[in-house]
Amino acid sequence: MRDRVPVHGMASTVEITSTTVQRGDILHIGGRVCRVQDLFQLPHGAKQLLFDTGELLTIHVRTHFVAVRMTRRR
Repeated sequence: MRDRVPVHGMASTVEITSTTVQRGDILHIGGRVCRVQDLFQLPHGAKQLLFDTGELLTIHVRTHFVAVRMTRRR
């Protein structure tokens, strides 16, 4: 099965942390492409990310990832 990235809009690479992560961000983790579907705030600034696949990832305030963020065309 192929992971799909939307073709509408422009893609930009951004560094994300628990404070800057957004729904729709695309992360490359363990050789897989994971899109953030939802976010849950946890104590001490941590966040739990829910991916489209149903998997969860908890990130700490010092966790840094490089992600792809789609911006809409204007």
